[in-house]
Amino acid sequence: MHRRLSPINPLCLTLFAATLTVSPWCAAETAIDFAIPAAPLADALLQFSETSGVKVFFSSQLAGNLTGNAVQGRYTPQQALQKLLTGTGLTPQTAADDTVTLEKSGKPLAPQSNADTAALPSVTVLGKATSDPNDPYYSDYHLPNASAATKTDTPIMETPMSIQVIPKQILKDQQAIRIKDALKNVSGVFWATDPMYEGFQMRGFQTDGTTTVYRNGLRIRRAQHEVVNLEQLEVLKGPAAAMYGRIEPGGLINVVTKKPLDTPYYSLEQQFGSYDLFRTTADATGPINDDHSLLYRLNMAYQSNDLFIDTMEQERVFFAPSLSWRPSDRTEVNLNLEYQHDTRTNYTGLPVLGNRPINVPVSNYLGFGSDNALAIHDKVIVGFDWSHQFNDDWKIQHRFHYYNLDYQGNNQSFFNNPVNPVNNTAIRGTTTTPIDITDTVATNIDLTGKFKFLGTQHRVLAGFDYFWETRDGQGFAKTPAPASHRPVVDVFNPVYGPVPLPTASDFNSFSTLTQSWYGTYFQDQITLFDKLHIMGGGRYDWATRSSGAATTSIEAARSRETEVQNEAFSPRVGVVYQPWPWLALYGNYVESLGGANTALASTGKPLDAETAQQHEVGFKTELFDKKLLTTVAFYELTKQNIATADPSNSRFSVQTGAARSRGMEVDVSGQITDGLNLIASYAYTDTEITQDNRGNQGHKLWNVPRNSGSFWAKYTVQDPVLRGLNFGAGAYVIGEREGNNENNWQMPGYVRVDALIGYAWNVGRSKITTQLNVNNLLDKTIYETSAFGGYLVQPGAPCNFMGSIKVEF
Repeated sequence: MHRRLSPINPLCLTLFAATLTVSPWCAAETAIDFAIPAAPLADALLQFSETSGVKVFFSSQLAGNLTGNAVQGRYTPQQALQKLLTGTGLTPQTAADDTVTLEKSGKPLAPQSNADTAALPSVTVLGKATSDPNDPYYSDYHLPNASAATKTDTPIMETPMSIQVIPKQILKDQQAIRIKDALKNVSGVFWATDPMYEGFQMRGFQTDGTTTVYRNGLRIRRAQHEVVNLEQLEVLKGPAAAMYGRIEPGGLINVVTKKPLDTPYYSLEQQFGSYDLFRTTADATGPINDDHSLLYRLNMAYQSNDLFIDTMEQERVFFAPSLSWRPSDRTEVNLNLEYQHDTRTNYTGLPVLGNRPINVPVSNYLGFGSDNALAIHDKVIVGFDWSHQFNDDWKIQHRFHYYNLDYQGNNQSFFNNPVNPVNNTAIRGTTTTPIDITDTVATNIDLTGKFKFLGTQHRVLAGFDYFWETRDGQGFAKTPAPASHRPVVDVFNPVYGPVPLPTASDFNSFSTLTQSWYGTYFQDQITLFDKLHIMGGGRYDWATRSSGAATTSIEAARSRETEVQNEAFSPRVGVVYQPWPWLALYGNYVESLGGANTALASTGKPLDAETAQQHEVGFKTELFDKKLLTTVAFYELTKQNIATADPSNSRFSVQTGAARSRGMEVDVSGQITDGLNLIASYAYTDTEITQDNRGNQGHKLWNVPRNSGSFWAKYTVQDPVLRGLNFGAGAYVIGEREGNNENNWQMPGYVRVDALIGYAWNVGRSKITTQLNVNNLLDKTIYETSAFGGYLVQPGAPCNFMGSIKVEF
């Protein structure tokens, strides 16, 4: 296991010394067994600390590129420490105040014999060894803090919301190359969109890929996220409008990207797998100047592969440089860029026959199979942020990003209805979208502070944010004549062939969208008696959204734009009580401003925005020396003002729609014992459409299983002879789900089993890791989600493997 240790306060440590605080009450020591291999000094000291109980705090500069010696045998901790340091040029020194410091000696240490027991006094270091989650070698499954819920770096145990964090080690162990592959480890989160974007259902409510996912706390729209520069994923359950503004009520996913480091690190990984997968990634970071005030990082990825679906292929190029400037120990400025180019065969899924997905191999492609049936995404993100710490208590932080998505898509096979059971045919059509451009600007500024008042501790936040988006789309979208575009397909015997693309003169679909909003928010986190944590706050939003559509031109679409304006206050309150440090009881009440209703009432007046409320209670535990975190949540979430068709005039809408979701969620992640990490979840989700004028009242929400769960565990062998060997396995269980809100067809449940075996070893100062993952080991037929109007299903891959070899130094 590789971890770098971080100092509690870097300002208290010099470049060449680390302090160990000694207990003056210790009298004598006994020898214990050590099995520490030769390794980078930071790793060797960590293993020494875990074996002996002596907790070492030191700066990364102290360890540098030094290598610790192997310590094999029975020694006292003092003997083992000196043997480990032999030849490093670091000497342990004992001071009169019972402290031991590691000092640069300028000459090697002499080895110490087993019989020499008086060289160092008995020591016990007060405090606890910590490791930096941003360190590339960080291997824990549990992160104690998160910022998505409160916009402050708050311990999860003190946060009165359900929040789960997926660190990068889980992505490494599972070889997750899309964020949906990682989010299967979190309860109540389901992929729910077409393959081109990443949208999810959380606590039963769909978010269509446009309002769920945030990047470093700022909204990102219609994107696929590359994981090579991903530090961690934070999943906040329940409405997040009190901090983030207009959003669907199920929750929020925050993608945290990697930042430059002041310690040089380089890695190169080659992955290969089923369906001709070839994926190369690289990561390089370190200081640019001698005083480490200017840092860089560069993440790159190239991927080329077929898919398990016939005739489908994809290719990706990704490039993400970033810079950090630290002119002082209180000020930091960061600049980052992402460029991503994706090319992929368009795909919409398999149709429905009767009340189930059609019984054909999931590899069947029922589109045209034409070489020009491609979707091309070009994504550019320019991000900038800065922060300044006025003093130990007050800080200001500003974030900004500009996002551009240029999408072009041709020949998308499209099924509007179930398969005809008489002749087993379905209708397919041609769409082309040569112009689909999205521009987004998002920014916020936060002021945070800490103070004490009348015996209470306060952590306050005040902030302002702004979001703006514009999107124009032009193309062709309809079912063409059979003679020219082969619209009918025999689902059991598809025929492929080239299809002529519509020209500009054929375009019949033009759309515009402009939306913006700004909001101001505040929050106070109050602590009483170190056991009671009270959070209160809210946000006021001013939101505007206008959209238009036409069949003749983009100008006609703009001339028909309808504007919807909303204002709302979204309050949030929560409380945490910790009777013991390892147990936290919590509850919250949240109100939420949801999506804009762009439909019009028969009076011509725009409909009000959707709203939601949540009641939640639960408890959290931190067990096994705070290495294992458990969250158990019970919630009821309701949503109102859903637009439905006006019974008297279908061209207009009324706000009679409402839905409810209630359930229980369990999430567990962390370390059980040395070498054994796990992450597990279970969700019971009971959804119901409570109001509807289309005959769906009393139905379940689509794509939401009543029962679902996951379990993944990895064990790293601790025996010195087999050190570096690791293996793991997991199972993912999804119950039966409704395919649409009409509840007239269902997707069957499934059980997916995955497995892992890997081996890591050191070669000089480098670490080499080889790994093999097998997914869907039992080769089960999997249907992941439905999409495109409720009569198409997205299948999952059959049994497949992914191997990798990675070099780090």
